[in-house]
Amino acid sequence: MGKNAYFRLDISDTSVMIQIIPPEDGGRKLELKEVTEYLEIKGLTKYNLKELNDAVTVPTQEIRQVYVGEGRAIHENEQMEVTVSGDKMLVFCRFHAPSNKGELMTEKEILGDLLSRNITEGIDTAAIQKFISDRQYCVDYVFAKGTPPVNGEDAWIEYFFNTNHNLRPKRNEDGSVDYRELNTISRVEAGQVLAKLHPAVPGKPGKDVYGGPVQGRQEKNMKLDFANNITLSEDKTEIRSNVTGHVSLVNGKVFVADVYDVPADVDNATGNIVYDGNVTIKGNVKTGFSVTAKGDIIVEGVVEAAYLSAGGQIIVKRGINGRSKGRVEAKGNIISKFIENAIVVSGGFIETGCILHSQVSAEADIRVRGKKGFVSGGLIRAGNVVEAQTMGSAMGTVTQIEVGAPPAVKVRYDELNQEAAKVKESLDKMRPILVNFNEKLKKKEAVTPEKVQHVQTIAQNFKKEQAKLVELQAEMKRLHEKIQMSNSAKIKIKGTIYPGVSITISDVNKSIKSERSCTKYVKEHGDIVARPM
Repeated sequence: MGKNAYFRLDISDTSVMIQIIPPEDGGRKLELKEVTEYLEIKGLTKYNLKELNDAVTVPTQEIRQVYVGEGRAIHENEQMEVTVSGDKMLVFCRFHAPSNKGELMTEKEILGDLLSRNITEGIDTAAIQKFISDRQYCVDYVFAKGTPPVNGEDAWIEYFFNTNHNLRPKRNEDGSVDYRELNTISRVEAGQVLAKLHPAVPGKPGKDVYGGPVQGRQEKNMKLDFANNITLSEDKTEIRSNVTGHVSLVNGKVFVADVYDVPADVDNATGNIVYDGNVTIKGNVKTGFSVTAKGDIIVEGVVEAAYLSAGGQIIVKRGINGRSKGRVEAKGNIISKFIENAIVVSGGFIETGCILHSQVSAEADIRVRGKKGFVSGGLIRAGNVVEAQTMGSAMGTVTQIEVGAPPAVKVRYDELNQEAAKVKESLDKMRPILVNFNEKLKKKEAVTPEKVQHVQTIAQNFKKEQAKLVELQAEMKRLHEKIQMSNSAKIKIKGTIYPGVSITISDVNKSIKSERSCTKYVKEHGDIVARPM
């Protein structure tokens, strides 16, 4: 790029003129403000502003002169303006040309000027020498740079097991799930490395151009957080499992639970099972038996009319046939080949191949996938999405699908409704007794002390029941508002939905009157509408 335009004074005994030197080879034009500020400082204000403005702004290749003051014997030397950036990390120097008989600044003078301003750090003598060898005016030179700080690097932890609680089962090419090969549980062997801590790297402070300290970003330290069955290395950077079992990460803490292995069925030979860790059952869980675990439960066979409860996930590789008595509940996800005639409750998602005549609820999603992927009969509730290949049947099987608020909210709302109905019934029974008693008092009829005491007891109960009803209705109102706000939930049918299916999204209900295919149901403007998939 060429040289910028600049100005210089031409001083004689009779006048002071300012010369405007045009830019060369695409250099920048002058700013009138820079010129007038310079003249103001020098006390040279006897100029015609329009004439000066034209000289600065009208394009020309010639040097233009403008009268700015009376003649004098004093000449102006080369001048350096110094500006320090707001963060004190850069020093910009801008030079104005000397007058016709003025003197140029030397390197020593430039350095002395910087030092007089307490600028000591990062002075660039090479840049100063470059200016001296090829002077350009009205150009910003950087003559000093502060030393920037080196930011610290945060510590981080590398985990050698699956930490994604929402990981779905692996699918075959045809879309079906291989329930024998699941990747949702992280099994570990004794001695296996579970996690490695990469320590924080400390930063280094920098210096501004005045030599003052400049602090960089402070690094964040971490430590490995873990529970039982785990050993920490001497340098505190690795943890290993002491046992063969299952590993999980909960709120940043690593847990390893050893596995209780049941080599065959859960039946009379084993009895009911209660275990603090994970439970693996190689066979079936027979009717009438229960398995309770604080960790995960994996069943290689079938769960019959049994009770399963897990603090983690439940995986049933050959399916659940509850025979209208079985109940399976987990705080985590539930994955099963099929669900039939059972109550299944999940604090996460549920994934299965089909659901038949069951009550199934999940805080997140219920996805019924595979070749058949049907839902027929029963009540299905999910917080976000229910997805299936087929819903209902050609026979008109009554099937209820509900999405919106978390199932626990809807269950509680239904319970409150039932309880409120009982309270109202109780109030309706007591109210005529109290009204009748008051009528007798008005008519001044004789009333026995026993009767008075009996009515007083009823009156006290009446007030208690009224207060209870107010509390129930207040909680119902709060839950109803929460249910109404659940507008993003949806029901998705990849195949066919049949008449006999009732769908609910938050607080809006719709009965299916005719078959539809490849349909998505959503709530819009207070109503349920069907959209193509």
